[in-house]
Amino acid sequence: MIELQPATLLLQLAVGGLAFTWLTTRRREVGLGYGWLMRSTFGLLAAGGAWLGFATEPLAVRDWTAAATAAAAAAALAVSVARRRAGVSGQRERVERRSAEIAQMTGIDRSEQRFDRTGPEFPPALDLIAPVVGLIGVVAGGLDAGDPAALAVARTVIGAFFLGAVTDAMLLGHWYLVQPGLARGALLELVQWTGLLWLPELVVMLWPTGMGSVLTGTIDDGYNGLLGWFWVACVVTTAVLVVLARAALRERFYSAVMAATGLLYLGILTGFGMDLVARVLLDTT
Repeated sequence: MIELQPATLLLQLAVGGLAFTWLTTRRREVGLGYGWLMRSTFGLLAAGGAWLGFATEPLAVRDWTAAATAAAAAAALAVSVARRRAGVSGQRERVERRSAEIAQMTGIDRSEQRFDRTGPEFPPALDLIAPVVGLIGVVAGGLDAGDPAALAVARTVIGAFFLGAVTDAMLLGHWYLVQPGLARGALLELVQWTGLLWLPELVVMLWPTGMGSVLTGTIDDGYNGLLGWFWVACVVTTAVLVVLARAALRERFYSAVMAATGLLYLGILTGFGMDLVARVLLDTT
């Protein structure tokens, strides 16, 4: 049996989300507010995982690393807030370039956001500390989940990054409402990672004892096989939504980004179904 533990699940979400937050912030294009949102959200999930673990199913390595993950995310957030006047180099250059273009075309000096070029920017490498620390706890949670240990760890680690990628993609898509001139490269990268992680996520859930046993009836899902086929629908739909989101982002119009975001919103639902439905059913074996 490979047990699904809520404390491990929260830490998984935090680690995956923070890892892909770094993937985006390292590009130096997205505004500081996006990083604040992500570090706050996933830092709280890590803290919740630590609290839940200590309170219900204590596992020292997982729970202490979850607490350390939350602390590292909070520290990165504090540094980013302290250095907010420097802005982000990519965003800063774009704002200044657009202001100059408008002034040249209209003869009107457009008021622009002012940045302090003399101060240091937030170093994106700080965003790596929290997920690296948290990954230790994710592995520990996988080892504690049951046998076979290698499969349990694989499902836990791959699930963390798969769910993190699709969650971050959906949240970044919404961020384009705040920063509409943002280039699409950051969102495309997250969509591509979601697609790349879809296959290993599928493989580890099918690996025996896996969802194949549910589909063949060897494992009873309690609903005459309905939940097994619901999982299949989640698997197929997630792949289709990723392909459609990628296709939408090829269009030049800004509305294409919003269309891709809507598809990713559905993708996060089917992606979670692909992971959690399988793990709940296999938890009963």
